[in-house]
Amino acid sequence: MRILANMSKREAAPVARALRANPALAKMIDASPIAAVLSDPRQPDNPIVHCNAAFLALTGYDRDEVVGRNCRFLAGPSTEPELSEQIRQGVRARTPVLVEIRNYRKDGTPFRNAVLVAPIFDAEGELDFFLGSQALAPEGEGAPSRASVARGRVDGLSPRQREVLLGMSSGKLNKQIAHELGLTERTVKMHRAALLKALDVRSGADAIRLAVEAGF
Repeated sequence: MRILANMSKREAAPVARALRANPALAKMIDASPIAAVLSDPRQPDNPIVHCNAAFLALTGYDRDEVVGRNCRFLAGPSTEPELSEQIRQGVRARTPVLVEIRNYRKDGTPFRNAVLVAPIFDAEGELDFFLGSQALAPEGEGAPSRASVARGRVDGLSPRQREVLLGMSSGKLNKQIAHELGLTERTVKMHRAALLKALDVRSGADAIRLAVEAGF
């Protein structure tokens, strides 16, 4: 993985250590067909430290043009400032936020972007990364909303699976979810695998997105 292409060795060192300590994070978004990035709030301006192939395909940028930059580089002349502020508020509060905002591809073409930003915490409860997920939002009347589709899928989960999904969408690790629910970590992993299958998604990143879209 070319994760830290645009950072100096000094800047990249703490990020590389963090990703090595939890390599599942990068693998999680690499497995997702939905555009996704990881950013590091420990670095000045919360830069992107990893992105998947779907993000490059959606935006038209090369990896070297993405890593090391804040996600605001997708903004342009018609980007709604009030929606940008909603994202900033979610980042400051360390809570998931989902907005449909006008962004721009590398070639300058605009698109309606359903942007999710969600915190990911480490085993000690400290903020580790932000997950950023992007998807084309339907434009025009008649198309079902992403929220209604997501709610229909999440409603099909068992109560325990929804509890695990809620923990995931809050940025908690399996160990933390297990402690809160009074379960073993192995049991949480079993529920996690089952809910991914029930939701018909490839990765935890996709499940987190569905949870936030459904209003979790």
